[in-house]
Amino acid sequence: MIQMQSILDVADNSGARKIAVINPLGGATGRYARLGDLVAASVKEATPEQQ
Repeated sequence: MIQMQSILDVADNSGARKIAVINPLGGATGRYARLGDLVAASVKEATPEQQ
């Protein structure tokens, strides 16, 4: 389960490497997100080319 303030590794081509979850958006409403749910997040670490 993914909860608020979790630090996650990113697996896409956006240039972000790590994100911090702000709020779970998709799926069942509550404090936790699961596989396939949408989350609001902020980038904490990015590749130098994308900063």
